[in-house]
Amino acid sequence: MQDLKNQVFQNYIDGKWADSVSGKTYANVNPSDTRDTVGNFQDSGDADAVAAIEAAQAAFDAWKKTPISRRAKILNAAADNLQARADSIAEELTREEGKLLSLSKAEVLRSADTLRFYAVEGQTYTGETFPHDDPDMVVYTQREPLGVVTVISPWNFPVSIPARKIAPALITGNTVVFKPSTDTPLSAYRLVEAFVDAGVPPGVLNFITGRASRVGSTLTQSQQVRAVTFTGSTAAGEAIHRGAGMTTRLQMELGGKNPLIVLADADLDKAVNLAVQGGFSLSGQACTGTSRILVEAPVRQAFTEKLLARVEKMKVGNGLQPGFDLGSMATSSQLDTVLEYIAIGKEEATHLTGGDRLTDGDLKYGHYVSPAVFTDVTQSMRIAREEIFGPVLAIIEVDNYEDAIAKANDTEYGLSAAIATSSSVYAHRFANDIQSGTVKINRTTTGNLVNAPFGGLKRSSTATFRESGRAGLEFFTQVKTVYRAA
Repeated sequence: MQDLKNQVFQNYIDGKWADSVSGKTYANVNPSDTRDTVGNFQDSGDADAVAAIEAAQAAFDAWKKTPISRRAKILNAAADNLQARADSIAEELTREEGKLLSLSKAEVLRSADTLRFYAVEGQTYTGETFPHDDPDMVVYTQREPLGVVTVISPWNFPVSIPARKIAPALITGNTVVFKPSTDTPLSAYRLVEAFVDAGVPPGVLNFITGRASRVGSTLTQSQQVRAVTFTGSTAAGEAIHRGAGMTTRLQMELGGKNPLIVLADADLDKAVNLAVQGGFSLSGQACTGTSRILVEAPVRQAFTEKLLARVEKMKVGNGLQPGFDLGSMATSSQLDTVLEYIAIGKEEATHLTGGDRLTDGDLKYGHYVSPAVFTDVTQSMRIAREEIFGPVLAIIEVDNYEDAIAKANDTEYGLSAAIATSSSVYAHRFANDIQSGTVKINRTTTGNLVNAPFGGLKRSSTATFRESGRAGLEFFTQVKTVYRAA
């Protein structure tokens, strides 16, 4: 494991690695072992953000005219770089974010797949021709890049989320200013490094680290920024939405309170697997993670017993070490938030297991909490309504399918939802009845394909442009209609 305690990582602006204008830096600390410093990063300010935007603006004209085969070649080369460095990047990702090493490596490899996908799909994303009555005229549309795009990404998937934003932006001819979460800057740095080593031209991809309070308004409100793609909390997304200009295109992927419905006809062992995988993978720190389990009354007790038997055997520990089911919380503040909600849950509902701050041995140096399960949860309780973003499951009893749908939809969010059932009738009805952008049938609420659209409804999204898949290209292009005389 490389010692990064004294290493200082720089911003990347206009093709050059450079310190911030202020020269200030901050330490990136391992949440699984706070004795481990995972590098020092630039605490950028407004001047750095302005420089990055201006570099992207200056590079835009040449980049949009660059042959698309050349742009695709850079994406493919960056993908090759990620794949070749997957082991080392995954280790660093786990050190700065806390997830299991296996999940980190899968994320890096998935990100490489994302770049390759857009290298191909971007070359086939074109306009249309339209029939008409004039034989001496051709009418068609052409898709053009927007200009400077700001990419702001969260800490829970610090490689794959920016990859699925940056790749479609670049392949369609836009230039990018990328600001990752302050909690996971090294993973983002490695992604940018993969592009730099692939030969991305100066100014096309710019990278700055630092606090949103210092650079956020410039990155989202500058007149030179034509689009902002953001993944994070609903509150932060709404703040960006309020501050952005009328001609700034916005793409927001925000919070969730994702339900798993378990009907009486479900295979309960499989349903428990769905609950555990959806609720506790990444220690519950996924926007699509399962947090509510709506179980039909006849099987609630049996399901609960099976779930508890699984949860109480789960092991929590450092994600770099084998044999654990959950890693740490990503930050001390996230740990505090989760513990606060667990305390609330103990007052509101029936606490069955978990939710303890773990401090045995080396765990005392990290942000660890055991997976928690509550039952007798009702719709009015905070643990049933508010996003916790941690390993906490709330069991809600329902009378029948109709009651389950009503309670599942009784939320301000609509990101992902799943059902466990052996009935093809209910499976079909669920796909139509649930108010969610992602619908899973006998699958976990978590996970989405590289080649399929992803996005939420209600306050989980701006409900405008989807990410991922071919649909992910649309946000980064504008349509021009051309009437041309023969």
